[in-house]
Amino acid sequence: MNKTRIEWVKNPDGTRGYSSNPIKGYCPMACSYCYARALYNRFRWDKTIRFDVGELLSIERHNKPAGIFLGSTFELFWDELERFWQDSIFKTIKDCPQHHFYLLTKQPQNLIKFSPFPPNCWVGATATNLEQYRAALVGLATIEAKVKYISFEPLLEYIPTNPPYDLKGIDWVIIGAQTNPGKQPDPGWVDTILNACDIAKVPIFMKNNLAWQFHRQEMPDTDIERETLRKYPHLVSKDYDEEVI
Repeated sequence: MNKTRIEWVKNPDGTRGYSSNPIKGYCPMACSYCYARALYNRFRWDKTIRFDVGELLSIERHNKPAGIFLGSTFELFWDELERFWQDSIFKTIKDCPQHHFYLLTKQPQNLIKFSPFPPNCWVGATATNLEQYRAALVGLATIEAKVKYISFEPLLEYIPTNPPYDLKGIDWVIIGAQTNPGKQPDPGWVDTILNACDIAKVPIFMKNNLAWQFHRQEMPDTDIERETLRKYPHLVSKDYDEEVI
């Protein structure tokens, strides 16, 4: 378990959170933009996968409440993972109610196999395009979780978020750009998601990798900001140069 640079992963006290990857090795998703691909090349990981129980032990020994992104370099909900590994991870989650765990998947159709999720789980799905977005909505709608979220990172195309594919039932949204290589989304794509969040009263986390103009829209006194601050005070900052709703 290590401190993470992923800015939306926060401890309950607002400090930088952690990432943990008890499953090590090749990720089957092999996304071209994924930062973890550099790790695969650097450490010459092949298609073998191993389970590192030491990662779970480090979580269990960490008494201070923490926010932990479980699976920043692997797909926890991949069909071909050993079910014993997955069950061991969820046992640790249940045994550590002092922590809250961020889970994020590109396989939302498999989430139902693990529902209902423990109350200290925030369960999310990645949506870089329309196909993934619709799969995320369907997958998240089938589960029970305290917080359900969608990560539009990287946002690679226009995603219409109007009914019946609106954000009803979603508790949180992350929006970010592609960083490997750098590629900014069209401002109109971002505006569409922002407007949908405003209508549905869904809190938003704008990643720092978005172009500066997205961080200076006239949003500091909107209803959605006040609602975000009320519901998730440890996830947002009034410093608009760092974290902006």
